[in-house]
Amino acid sequence: MARTSKSIKSNPDVVLIGAGIMSATLGVMLKELQPDLTIEIFERLDMAAAESSDAWNNAGTGHSAFCELNYTPEKEDGSIDTAKAIKIAESFEVSKQFWAYLVQQGFLTDAPDFIRQIPHMSFVWGAENVNYLRKRYEALQQSPLFKGMQYTEDKEQLKKWVPLVMEDRDSTQPVAATRMEIGTDVNFGALTRAMFYRLQSMKGVNIHFAHDVRDIWRSKSMGGWKIRIENTTTNQVQDVRTSFLFIGAGGGSLRLLEKADIPESRGYGGFPVSGQWLKCTNRDVIERHQAKVYGKASVGAPPMSVPHLDTRIIGNQKELLFGPYAGFSTKFLKHGSYFDLPKSIQLSNMAPMLMAGMHNLPLTKYLIQQVMQSPEDRLAALREYFPNARMEDWELEIAGQRVQVIKKDEEEGGVLEFGTEVVSAADGSIAALLGASPGASTAVSIMIDLMKRCFKEQMASAEWQEKLKQMIPSYGISIANNPPLIDELRAQTSEVLGLDVAVYTTDDN
Repeated sequence: MARTSKSIKSNPDVVLIGAGIMSATLGVMLKELQPDLTIEIFERLDMAAAESSDAWNNAGTGHSAFCELNYTPEKEDGSIDTAKAIKIAESFEVSKQFWAYLVQQGFLTDAPDFIRQIPHMSFVWGAENVNYLRKRYEALQQSPLFKGMQYTEDKEQLKKWVPLVMEDRDSTQPVAATRMEIGTDVNFGALTRAMFYRLQSMKGVNIHFAHDVRDIWRSKSMGGWKIRIENTTTNQVQDVRTSFLFIGAGGGSLRLLEKADIPESRGYGGFPVSGQWLKCTNRDVIERHQAKVYGKASVGAPPMSVPHLDTRIIGNQKELLFGPYAGFSTKFLKHGSYFDLPKSIQLSNMAPMLMAGMHNLPLTKYLIQQVMQSPEDRLAALREYFPNARMEDWELEIAGQRVQVIKKDEEEGGVLEFGTEVVSAADGSIAALLGASPGASTAVSIMIDLMKRCFKEQMASAEWQEKLKQMIPSYGISIANNPPLIDELRAQTSEVLGLDVAVYTTDDN
């Protein structure tokens, strides 16, 4: 989808920067809540979802914390902290409800198969890791969101679940795995483009590709924000004023937020991490694996670098990826500039960035090691998950660029945050999304939080409340400790989204 409207409204109600999953989600939600809103969307590339939202540039996992071990850290006393996992699992259920609503409204006819059932598995080896995974499984069983999870140390069972992973593995090596049948694979590129395809056909909405945002400043005379846009095809420059501005430009959000110079953004910095995949080219091997198998990250590795042997469906074709292998680049976007990092350094964030760097020396060491990896090193890492892997069956694929959040901290001076963060002005007139995983999977919850900050009066109105409950049946209700509601919602969303998923009964009776 790369159609551009002919003209730009000079005074729209809303401007969205970036044509990724976040802008698409916010645009659709706002338009559903208030159909008369006028919205202008600007994207620097020539199509939607070409950066982090693209299928080849992200993990594709419907992040629900079923298999991602970094969401369940082991505490000093040996217990497992499940708070983040429960929050993410609940947020993904919210996303599924909203996507089901869009399917029912005919909004996603352009992406009928954007979500598919793929089992989510965690796999570990070694006595210490097996002990951790067993404790993790037991801890997660206390939450009804994780009922139906299976755990085994039985090698014969594992051979049935993941034959590639177990084939010719050392028989004396302790191994364990968990498995959730209701895991999903999500093509966020297809989902994003389908949402924009429908959005641009709606009255009052225009999307402009090949339009780069050059500057942002407050409009002192009329209020709101002024945005200077350049058409990179014609070099024509135009200024647009809006009362609400959302910066959802992925890795590019930090530099744009700095241009706006709101007090709330001062002290924020970014640390870019690049990625690569090994992509399987042997169709026989691809067909023998049917799961997303996540392991434990190396010491010092960022969460986006948690290794996984990953079944994907991209372009209606089954694929098999392993990685990602992390790296370092000063670019903030895959199609960005090597000057992105140096240009982002300002007096307000210099100290937090330096302190965060000092506190994360293991990460720096890890990234240097990753950059210096040879093809043989990458194959050796793959063979930890697929012992019989052959180099000739795999090729290197460049993945997306991520910018981890750095922010001020009273005790540490500066901390490196893994995850996503909304930064908004006190008056709610501008907001930006910074950070990375599990962003796309939790986009709906993130945008609800954003609207509560930036559209306070409207969100409190009876009209918006009623519509939100239509779009998200559990809106305003915590489902984490409501087993009957979890079962009901999973049954409904599975049927609408075309998932062949048995609903796990959380009532022990």
